[in-house]
Amino acid sequence: MLIQACMPSFDIAAQIDKQELDNALNQARKEVTQRYDLKNAHAQILFQEESVTLIAQDDYKVKAVLDILQSKLIKRGISLKAFQYGPIQPTAEGQQKQILKLQQGIPQEKAHAIVKTIKGLKLKVQSQIQGDQIRVTGKKIDDLQAVIQTLRTNDHGIYMDFVNMKT
Repeated sequence: MLIQACMPSFDIAAQIDKQELDNALNQARKEVTQRYDLKNAHAQILFQEESVTLIAQDDYKVKAVLDILQSKLIKRGISLKAFQYGPIQPTAEGQQKQILKLQQGIPQEKAHAIVKTIKGLKLKVQSQIQGDQIRVTGKKIDDLQAVIQTLRTNDHGIYMDFVNMKT
């Protein structure tokens, strides 16, 4: 009977903490209602399951609401790369809106690029795509830390979180 020792590993995921997102949205809504330059702008921040919609009277005010939201997200530790920013569009009511889509999971083409980057390091680690996550395992914790450091410095254009670190 073989007993396999647990190898150190970690997962690369792209999951946003929904509670922190909710807190950031509530703080941004509160500031929008209190800002003098946004009075009577009918500015709104709406949240659906996979997106955030910003609505205001004109482009300038939509950008001001976006700036407020981004500052609250940063304070809450949510990366701005976790969103895909759509264009500002007119609504049927004569206002302007912008839709921010939440990134949930790592897209397959980005996952393949990340795995290729990891293999290019020539470290003794294995990486495998598991759905919308990537699991990286290796015998040496130093090798895993080198992978994390490299992925933090290389911009793949998406939000990445390193979770489930097992030693």
